[in-house]
Amino acid sequence: FATAALAHHPMGGETPDSFIDGLLSGLGHPVIGTDHLAFVIAVGLLAALARAPLWAPVLFVAGTLAGCLLALTGFELAITEWLILASVLVLGGAVALGHNRVGPLELGGFTLAGLFHGMAYAEAVIGAEMTPVIAYLTGFALVQTAIAIGAMLAVKTLWQDDRLSLNARLAGAVVVGIGLAFTIEGIEGLIFPGGA
Repeated sequence: FATAALAHHPMGGETPDSFIDGLLSGLGHPVIGTDHLAFVIAVGLLAALARAPLWAPVLFVAGTLAGCLLALTGFELAITEWLILASVLVLGGAVALGHNRVGPLELGGFTLAGLFHGMAYAEAVIGAEMTPVIAYLTGFALVQTAIAIGAMLAVKTLWQDDRLSLNARLAGAVVVGIGLAFTIEGIEGLIFPGGA
């Protein structure tokens, strides 16, 4: 999994050294990391299914900011990538199974999952100066908020009544498929280090 974080790095592994580099890196990171993108969309899907308030997806974004800042202080978990995959599978599964409630448990889950995703995001700016870090945090907060709330509003607008549930559940199944693909890749990496 050591290469997974680098694969999601918009700057090709280079630490951003300017405001613009930090902002572009922050805007790109949640989009080019398919597992991260799938989770952000699934947050919007579940919020739409549950007819949650617009601020509900923002808790995930707040969690990513906190997780990134925590990682920048030196805190790290050896299993962060596995926790991210678990979050993608659990949330995608909840949507696919038609879970339509966003209560304290789900809101806490959004925030907790955000911590793990944020810890992974931090790898792109470890060692950067303060200006690019602030720009990076701003970029990924903006893009994730736009994606989650955009998915939520799109689902509510485009998929009315019966189609809302069915289409959202099918999209949740796609999220599970993405999570499974990354999980299999991770397991293969453990079994066959160095890859074939």
